[in-house]
Formats: sequence, C-alpha cells, structure tokens
Amino acid sequence: MKKILFITSLFFLAVSFDTPTAAQKEPAFETGEFFKFRIHYGLVTAGYATLEVKESVRNNKKVFHAVGNGYTTGMAKLFFKVKDNYESYFDNVTGRPYQYVRKIDEGGYTKDQEGFFNQDKNTILVKDYKNNTEKTFSTPENIQDIVSTFYYLRNHPNVDKLKVGESIVIDMFFDDETFKFKLKFIGTEDLDTKFGKVKTMMFRPLVQSGRVFKEEESLTVWISDDENKIPLRIKATLAVGSLKADLESFKGLKHPFYIKVKK
Repeated sequence: MKKILFITSLFFLAVSFDTPTAAQKEPAFETGEFFKFRIHYGLVTAGYATLEVKESVRNNKKVFHAVGNGYTTGMAKLFFKVKDNYESYFDNVTGRPYQYVRKIDEGGYTKDQEGFFNQDKNTILVKDYKNNTEKTFSTPENIQDIVSTFYYLRNHPNVDKLKVGESIVIDMFFDDETFKFKLKFIGTEDLDTKFGKVKTMMFRPLVQSGRVFKEEESLTVWISDDENKIPLRIKATLAVGSLKADLESFKGLKHPFYIKVKK
C-alpha cells in the first residue's frame, strides 16, 4: 500500500530528458489538470491518491504547483492508516523544481519536510520541521524531486521513439539523498479502463536496491499513448495477487484523450 502511494505521487512515469531544452516542447499538461486514483486489491478498495496542477509564484515568476495526496480508506484505514501530502513548485518552462513539500503519516511513521533547490549552485536546503533541523545537500545538475519528476518526464520530446527494452535514468532527490531512477520501456498494450479501451505505453521502474523498491520487484505502469501521457494504471505484483492503482477520474486535460473503444 505504502509503495503504491509512493508511485502514484510520482507518477509516475514516462521518461526523463537529459537536458533542460527538452522541456521546450508543447507541454503535456496545464494548470487545472487533476487525477484521482483508486488503490485496490482485487475488488477491495484500500485507498485513493490525487494529483493536481495549480499555479503559484516563485522568484517573481509564475510556476506550476503540483499537489499529490494519498490516503487509506475503509478497512485498510483501520489496519494501516496513511495520510500523505507531496507538493512541488517547478518552472513552467524548464521543469526544474524550486521547492518541495513532504508531509506524511504512514502507520505512525511521520515526516514533515520542505526542500529548497538552488539549481545554479546544485544544492538543496532541507528543513525538517519534525526534528527542527536544517541541512544543505549537494546535487547533480537537473535534479528533480519526487513529484516534479512525473511532470518533467511527461514532456520528453522522444518518448514516442523509445524501443522496447530501452531504459532512461534520471537523478531524483528523495529522503535526504539523490538516487538513480531507472525506467524501462517494455512495450504497448490496449488497456481496458473504466473509460474504455485505451492504447498505452508500458514501463517498469527500477531504483537502487534497498531503496523504495527492490530491483527484483515487479512494478508496471501504463500511460496513455497520446499527447497527455495520462497515468492509467500502476500494478505491483505480490506473492499472492496484485495491488493496483487505477485512474478513477480526471479533469482539465490539455489535449484530447484518445479512447479506442468507449464504454
């Protein structure tokens, strides 16, 4: 459950770009975009997660403000209560983040942090309000936070040119360190969704062993094969069955949503 909420807030996933100029293409999203995901084990709903794009101001310029929330519901809330808030303020041209917010409560495990990026000096100042500490970390160029990654990746100009088996790597700052986020393109599929049959691109995320996921874990992500690059499904294969996050509702898409066969 915790890992699915992490991935959903990421979303999640398309492919990275290697240089800032890659973000100059027509954006895949705009202010007002909203996604809601249902997290479930079979027919049993375990929780929900949302992602929304707002507008804000940083460094005297308008920027995107993405807000992600995840929470358990029903019986799952009784066994493992989750209430997560992830936010990112990032440039609406380059996609580089200015600031992130992470406020989480996952079964009693809590964090309350803000990170402030200095992209010119390749540093980030992390303020930990729970422990009343501040610390500055060095970062690689073009570093991303967990939420900005999703939006940054959706604008990759060559995503439609990827070949099966190719992987993309991006530097992401999370939990007070930078790690390599690797995304592997595994093919296309016509996916049955609540909206109808949609042509999708499938990806498998891998990160450093011992971090949020183990490399051998089977996680698969489906995104719409159109200009929006909408996250439609995230699936974690477990020892018994699978845990899924399916897109439940949306609004404010920048481009038409192509559905091959509508329900």
